[in-house]
Amino acid sequence: MNPIQFVFIAFLIIPFVEIYLLLQIGGIVGVFPTIALVVLTAIIGAGLLRQQGLATWQRFQDNLAKGTLPAYEMVEGPILLVGGALLLTPGFFTDIIGFACLIPPMRKKIAQYIIEKRLVQAGVPPHQQPKSQPDVIEGEFRKED
Repeated sequence: MNPIQFVFIAFLIIPFVEIYLLLQIGGIVGVFPTIALVVLTAIIGAGLLRQQGLATWQRFQDNLAKGTLPAYEMVEGPILLVGGALLLTPGFFTDIIGFACLIPPMRKKIAQYIIEKRLVQAGVPPHQQPKSQPDVIEGEFRKED
């Protein structure tokens, strides 16, 4: 399935899922608590987006200062934007996906999948792909005379 078909199907299915979830949760807890819950997830999401966005930006700048390519950070930026947009969209299904984009381990897995998929599409064999974690052992060294 190409990306255009996926987006088209998502635009058709997601609103129905959101309406169903809003009606079900509204029937259980009531109208005003449901509205409060939707607003609360948007507020929490905005705070998380700010925190995670600043942390990603800091890692981006640190990698540039070290002279390394900030590949993960360049992919995580758009993932954060999508997550933030989904959290600001009213509904619980989009909130779940949005929070998944803002959780660092989950976001890293998504970024890793995207990077590896692009490397395979570019024709880089799997054994020549860069490692996700460099072989670095951190420690302190002191020479005593």
